[in-house]
Amino acid sequence: MTPVHYAFSSAFVLGLTGLAFHRTHLLSALLCLEGMMLSLFIALSLWTLQLNSTNFSTAPMLLLAFSACEASAGLALLVATSRTHGSDRLQSLNLLQC
Repeated sequence: MTPVHYAFSSAFVLGLTGLAFHRTHLLSALLCLEGMMLSLFIALSLWTLQLNSTNFSTAPMLLLAFSACEASAGLALLVATSRTHGSDRLQSLNLLQC
């Protein structure tokens, strides 16, 4: 495994562990998701550059567009939960309460 591959895989794993273990605030969970998506974007971009093919050249841009949509939906949920519950703490959210 080259150092570049190790760096991007460790960035993805760090984002995943941050998402799994630090679930106190919704904003921290969204930042971990964005870190994971950016590491996937850079890894996919480098993969298409290494292959020297134009068949997969649109895949990183498509992933970047989906991650931008995910970020906007996440921020909309953050604003909605902070307005209704008063904070972005995930402990205060109860899915069983209507």
